[in-house]
Amino acid sequence: MRASTKRKFQRELHAGLTSLLLLGFVREEPRYVYEIAKYLESHGRGPLPMKLGALYPALDSLERQGLVTSFRKPSDSGPPRRYFRISKKGLGALGEWSQAWVRMRDLVDDIIGGDHGRGS
Repeated sequence: MRASTKRKFQRELHAGLTSLLLLGFVREEPRYVYEIAKYLESHGRGPLPMKLGALYPALDSLERQGLVTSFRKPSDSGPPRRYFRISKKGLGALGEWSQAWVRMRDLVDDIIGGDHGRGS
């Protein structure tokens, strides 16, 4: 596979999943971007799947849609941090998107796992 084709596929895949990941991450408690990036990096089984700079516009978009809210909180080690938390509307979207993800993941697993056409 050409490197450009692989990069395009990864970019499209990551773009579609970033919002789902972000909503899931801020569901339990408010988080700031660097904290989110460090978690994704440490649990992502490899390099961060998206650039740190891509998280800010994704979160801003989620906020414009009313799916998250943000607030600033003083930091001991620099300027105030911007924290994000899920909204009630975001919880609903997370539920819907999670179901869509599971259906798509199962379909992909069936097809690339070789189970298609076997009546499963």
